[in-house]
Amino acid sequence: MRIVDLKIEDVAFGGKGVARDQGKAVFIPFTIDTETVSAKITREKKQFAEAEVVDLKQGSPHRVEPTCPYFGHCGGCAYQHIDYAHQLDIKSRQVRDVLQRIGKLENVPMRPLIPSPLDYGYRNRVTVHAQDGVIGYFRRESHRLIDVEQCPIAMDEVNRELTDLRARKVPDGHYTLRARFGPRIFSQTNDGVANALRDLIIDLVPANQQLLVDAYCGAGFFAKALLDKFERIIGIDWDRFAIAAANENASEKESYTAGDIETGLRSVFRDCDAHRTTLIVDPPATGLTTRVRETIIDLMPATFIYISCNPATLARDLKDFQKKFEIKSVTPLDMFPQTAEIEVVAELHRRGRTSKILP
Repeated sequence: MRIVDLKIEDVAFGGKGVARDQGKAVFIPFTIDTETVSAKITREKKQFAEAEVVDLKQGSPHRVEPTCPYFGHCGGCAYQHIDYAHQLDIKSRQVRDVLQRIGKLENVPMRPLIPSPLDYGYRNRVTVHAQDGVIGYFRRESHRLIDVEQCPIAMDEVNRELTDLRARKVPDGHYTLRARFGPRIFSQTNDGVANALRDLIIDLVPANQQLLVDAYCGAGFFAKALLDKFERIIGIDWDRFAIAAANENASEKESYTAGDIETGLRSVFRDCDAHRTTLIVDPPATGLTTRVRETIIDLMPATFIYISCNPATLARDLKDFQKKFEIKSVTPLDMFPQTAEIEVVAELHRRGRTSKILP
């Protein structure tokens, strides 16, 4: 494999630095924009190449010593070599770039990225794997495990659970370790940013509304925070355990149903005034299905808030929605410091909607 000297121009979504060699993009992990490196080309395709650093010739002022002894080998973190302030700059730029490149969205009304209160020790749960006596995470770009004694991005309580697990002789398998006990349903892994996300949603939703439809509602994390703003709240999720948890302490104005999202949306909107309805969606990383996107475009809620853990699928979906909705704001949040993951909230309004809030 050949070795070339390259200048890192940017950091792509996913965490790899981007350089150019004879006009071709070269992706190099664990590098930072402005750095100069000697790199070994490890994979070469017609449109791009991948490489590994052989020598760091000129480092970035944002380069720091990684906290974790497994960094670079473990497949979890991508940015521990970058100071936290610059991680935020990179992620904010990545969101704007992916919306332009995939969504074809120009002049996106971006808000400042909301940082995590903690850049280490923030995860309230992790999933580790056990195989042949090894307990840890998958190695970078591999299905082999790396033995992990402590995880610096996990909360102390989670690391104590990991220590206890390692002290036992456990069967091969997957183990989710949690900082606290509760129902085994989806919840955000970073408490501080989850609270900031909830507060952001509260700020984006106007008061004195008629109906909130919360799709992929889970246990009602957002819906229950918005009770004072709506006459009625309907939550839909495929996870019946999450729905059961949402219904446990539901007020008279709340209703949570387990079932298919598209079917549930059409059923709800059949009996409501879309002009007085707010829709929140928080889908998995794959984004919204084509059928669900078409359903939302058909139903045309007045206010539409899209919470995404994958800017690429968000951009794809917003490309469809911009025909009938105006994008009012896009706010990134750093739910996962030290990793390449980004949370994003898009606020949309139905085109032609009056700004006056109906009584």
